[in-house]
Amino acid sequence: MKINIQPLKRTLLALLAATMTACAPLTTQELCITAETDQIAGTRDGFRYELWNQNSQGTACMTLGEGALFSGHWNGILNYLARRGLDYNQTLEHQQIGTFYADYDCTYSPSTASGNSYLSVYGWTIEPLIEYYIIEDWRNWIPSMDANAIKKGSFTVNGSEYDIYENTRIEQPSIVGNTTFKQYFSIRTNKRNSGTIHISDHFKQWESMGMNLGKLHEVSMVVEGYMSSGNFAFKALNIYADTEAGVTN
Repeated sequence: MKINIQPLKRTLLALLAATMTACAPLTTQELCITAETDQIAGTRDGFRYELWNQNSQGTACMTLGEGALFSGHWNGILNYLARRGLDYNQTLEHQQIGTFYADYDCTYSPSTASGNSYLSVYGWTIEPLIEYYIIEDWRNWIPSMDANAIKKGSFTVNGSEYDIYENTRIEQPSIVGNTTFKQYFSIRTNKRNSGTIHISDHFKQWESMGMNLGKLHEVSMVVEGYMSSGNFAFKALNIYADTEAGVTN
């Protein structure tokens, strides 16, 4: 009996190609601030990214990985923010969109010699203009140490207590240029760099304390450094909205 080996050869070649593709390194893209600009922003794999380095000072880089993954390093900077997450067009409030969550695992290695750093959920709203943080890990200094910060209370979620603070920034950089705006903070009392964050629980808690949010600009994960150095890499990251009770944007 004569056996036609051509289909078998094609199958083996297809399996070999699939194996080689699976083993191939993921495509990454490194972005670094240069003297020409202090900000780089865009969208890749459905997730917004932004790198900001105030006054283009020192070394500030981030590398985009697959999905929402990213990593970065900084040195000799004034203020460094590298972030990645969900982008919105400033027309809907969070509850109109859905319920927000983040699952993450980050190797977070800021220096402790000087300056400070945060590992946080981060974002902005407009009407009112609010900059917000859910701080999971930090070094050297946190906003609760600011003499002007107002403690609004505490609450427990995701297995930890968070202290809630509000502050006002006067004529400082924002998504609409230099202006005056409020900042909201949830600061985790036992630091961590992996886990699940029920982001919408923080939004609702703030609003129950009179800390009103506006229309969403973004919901991101951020690593920030101020007059410091360090590096980080997200080994896992997913930021998403359960839209069953809301609408997509």
